[in-house]
Amino acid sequence: MLVKSDNSAQRFYSMSAQILKQRNDYYKILERTQKGDKDITDWLVWFLQTLEQSLIIAQETTDRIINKAGFWQTHRQHALNNRQVKMLNILLTDFYGKLTTKKWATMTKCSIDTALRDINDLIEKGMMQKSVASGRSTSYELVL
Repeated sequence: MLVKSDNSAQRFYSMSAQILKQRNDYYKILERTQKGDKDITDWLVWFLQTLEQSLIIAQETTDRIINKAGFWQTHRQHALNNRQVKMLNILLTDFYGKLTTKKWATMTKCSIDTALRDINDLIEKGMMQKSVASGRSTSYELVL
């Protein structure tokens, strides 16, 4: 019924993916509903919370895609090498933690000197900056 209520063949959220993530809870609530007094209130609450979570995830994914497209649109005039494009895409998509020159070198299979040149070039182009937080080694972040 939910699918039909959209009046669209396109859906940008995935209930099945969210149910799969919460399958233990799904089976528990389903069993409790089937074996109980047939009151489906708890199941409806669980379903609506799961739907809400799938919509939140879809919104976050959409926001990341829009931010990534905006970043590339803003910086389309810059000539970049393959390593820089690869790393920028990783940073825009699914990189967690602090980016250091050593990590850049490892991920792009280049020397630390080459990694530093790549990063400094992106800093000059206004695409990256040194992180404010200081520590043992310098880290870098995107300028969004």
